[in-house]
Order: sequence, then C-alpha cells, then structure tokens
Amino acid sequence: MKTLKYILFLLLIGIIGTAIYIAVQPNEFEVTRTRTIEAPAAVVYDNVIDFKNWEAWSSWAEADSDMTITLPEQTKGVKGSYSWEDKDGVGTMEITDATPYVSIQQRMQFAEFPPSDVSWNFNPNEDGSTDVKWTISGKNLPFVFKMFSVLMGGMEKQIGPHYERSLEKLDSIVVNSMKAYIINIDGITEYGGGFYMYKTTSATGTNISQIMGEQYGEIMGYMASHSIKQTGMPFTIYHNMDVAENGIIMSQAIPVQNKVTVTGDSNVLCGYIPKTRVLKTTLNGNYTNLPKAWEAAMKHLEIKNIEQSDILPFEIYQTDPGEVPNPANWITEIYIPIKE
Repeated sequence: MKTLKYILFLLLIGIIGTAIYIAVQPNEFEVTRTRTIEAPAAVVYDNVIDFKNWEAWSSWAEADSDMTITLPEQTKGVKGSYSWEDKDGVGTMEITDATPYVSIQQRMQFAEFPPSDVSWNFNPNEDGSTDVKWTISGKNLPFVFKMFSVLMGGMEKQIGPHYERSLEKLDSIVVNSMKAYIINIDGITEYGGGFYMYKTTSATGTNISQIMGEQYGEIMGYMASHSIKQTGMPFTIYHNMDVAENGIIMSQAIPVQNKVTVTGDSNVLCGYIPKTRVLKTTLNGNYTNLPKAWEAAMKHLEIKNIEQSDILPFEIYQTDPGEVPNPANWITEIYIPIKE
C-alpha cells in the first residue's frame, strides 16, 4: 500500500512539474522559412495569392491523401479563402491583406486553437530570382495550445519541415510553369501592312536579346523626341537568320500611323510593309522558344509547297513582358509573306 502511495505521489509530482513546465513556456511562437526561387516575384506571387494552387505544392496535402480541401467561390486576393479537414480537425485560411508582388497577409484558424498570422514576402533579386519568406506566428497562447506544442516537439519541429517541403515544391511548380509553351500554325491570312519606324543592326545568337533592347530604346527615344505616336506592338524584321554563322541581320520596328520623313543623320528610319498574304504562326511562351516556332513555320511551308515572297518575314510581340511576368503567357506572332 505504501508503495502505491509513493508511486502516486511521484506521479502527482511529475504531473505538477510538467504542468509548470508547460505553463512557463513562451506565450507566443514564430516559425519562418525562406527560399530563393528562380522566377520573378510577380510569378511567385500570382501562384501563392490563389488558394486554388495550394494543394499542388502543400506538404500537408502531400503527406495526407485523406485530407479534404474545400474551395469557396472566392479563392484569390483579399477575402479569398479555403478550408481543409484531416484527422486532427478542421482548418481555414483567409487572405486579410495583400500588396501585389510584394507581400501577402493571411489568418489561419485550426480546430479549437487560437488563430495564427501567416505572412509572405517576395523580395526580387537583380538576377531575376526572388527570395520568398514564409512566416507563421501566434500570440497569447492558452495552456492547451502550449501543452499540444510541447507534446508534439514544438512548433519548429511541427511546422518547419512542412514549410521547407512546400517551398521546395512551390519552387519546382513555378519554374516549370514558366517553361510551358505552345506553337500553333494559324494558317494563311492577310497582313494589313503599314508604316513603321525602324533601326537595322546585326546580332549573334548570344547577344540578340541585349541588342534588341538597345534598338527599341533608340527607336522609342527618337519617336518621343519627335512626338511620333506608336500605333501597334513592336516587331522585328529579319533580313538574315543564319544563327549558326552568327549572321543575324534584323530591323527592330515600331508601327506608326503615317509616313515619317527623317532628316539629318539619324539611324532611325521609316519603312513600309504593303498589304500581303502571309503564313501566320503563334508562339505562346518564352522568346527562347522562337527558333522552334520558326522551324515549325518553315517546315509547314515546305510540306504545303508554299513559296515565300520577296517581302521579308517578321515577328510581332503582342505581349509586354513588363505587364505579363510569366514567360509562358507571352504571345509572339510570326508572319512569313508568301507568293499569291
């Protein structure tokens, strides 16, 4: 009997000691993980801001195939939300504030525990990558929450690995999404023609992007200084496309309403494309896929036995990368003039 009392006494001391240990634990917690993703901040932000995308990269969803996720009518932007249910209970997440491409604030409620604040920060780097910071925090934690945390090994142990795995999956999904592209042979159509301001130069396969940027900068500078209005999207006319021999000769061009008489020794000139029949091909995707699109277009001409005319081929950039950050959504139209 004395032995039993002694055991119960030790057990009571253990319970009291554990309760005291739990009670003196911090009344708040914070878990943060960061990852550098090789993608523009806007592309990463656009994925995170919509809860429809979360299941694809959520580590919790990956670990629990029985988890049930419910999406309401609004899943994106402020007031966007979603909920889930697993073996531990029901949780909800709602976006409370957002600064496009910079940060997202969220409120998470899980089971009977107090709500937690979740934040995302997207910091762009000079090389085009983005430092993504994901944080969850809670304050004024009740005893039951602290007891749960202690028994489960702490919030760092419980949440940290999930955040790391989720960010790893988010990285892969975002980067792969930018690689997607579609080439479509639209067929024979008519190009309406028109005047354009242009500047001709040469380039290689390695410096063509840089040269194009410089060319368009000079053309737009000339147009601005002479109050010439742009009437369409920029395009490039190809005089020679022999990339293997570093013989790319091209003219960057910007459409204008009327013929412009250029005076002085300016390298920016005014040209004209007449109305003509063309084979049109559309690339949805990064400009790096343009060689494949041109190859598909030329192969189509060969198969269909269609002859090119003397008018030079050109490509029109229908999307401004500054406004559409994901390269997978860039649209480029290729026009190859053909004989009647």
